[in-house]
Amino acid sequence: MRSNRPSAFVIAPSEHGTLIVNRNDFRQVDTGVIGVGAQILNTQRFDHKEVNLVLGLLSKRRQIYKKDIMALDCGANIGVHTVEWARHMHGWGQVHAFEAQERIYYALAGNIAINNCSNARATWAAVGAKGGTLDVPKVDYNLPSSFGSLELRKSATNEDIGQDIRYDKSGTYEVPMITLDSVKLSQVDFIKIDVEGMEIDVLQGAAKLLKKHRPMMLIEHIKTDTKVLIDMLTSFGYRHYTLGINILAVHESDKIEITV
Repeated sequence: MRSNRPSAFVIAPSEHGTLIVNRNDFRQVDTGVIGVGAQILNTQRFDHKEVNLVLGLLSKRRQIYKKDIMALDCGANIGVHTVEWARHMHGWGQVHAFEAQERIYYALAGNIAINNCSNARATWAAVGAKGGTLDVPKVDYNLPSSFGSLELRKSATNEDIGQDIRYDKSGTYEVPMITLDSVKLSQVDFIKIDVEGMEIDVLQGAAKLLKKHRPMMLIEHIKTDTKVLIDMLTSFGYRHYTLGINILAVHESDKIEITV
């Protein structure tokens, strides 16, 4: 006799195209329900203001520099940004997405395929300050939780995602960890960094890339030391603009003018 086999990942229509989402990707907090899956299933879209901001920046860079665009999505989750960027830049841009949670990565890759984003690729890896491996907590994707809120490293302030998370060897699995400096690309124009507290690590592992390519960046800062983050950006020659939970970083040599 077969045992019950729950369906956590499902296909859902959305404003971003057909998407593979996890129907358990939700958690109730004081401000409402959080979770990419919850937003997609309840509203058919995810963070449309942030998505539209990036699409505008990509278009502006194309207009000013008259060249094809390369955008990196660090902490891509199921790939809403990846798919939107790739569709928007069809014929003139490429997207490279990185996701550390293995099961979420499978959904990311599936969403790239199902939306025919031939100008996007996905890599299963954590992005950090050095290459190697990282022990990532095992997650039960059949339990209601905010899977995108998972922090890959243990700290005194780890967010409660909705289920118990363990960081010991028996509660983790090994995931490749790379640096952006190790990704051999001829150009990089834009980077989104949403890695749940490892944003500074990503920048540390991208020092050569930032010096060479001077990309625009959108960096979530709510789980990191904002002062250290801003000081690091300044040392790399970047101006910064605070946009809610994110910091928009634009190199001082960039021709793009930002009004906030």
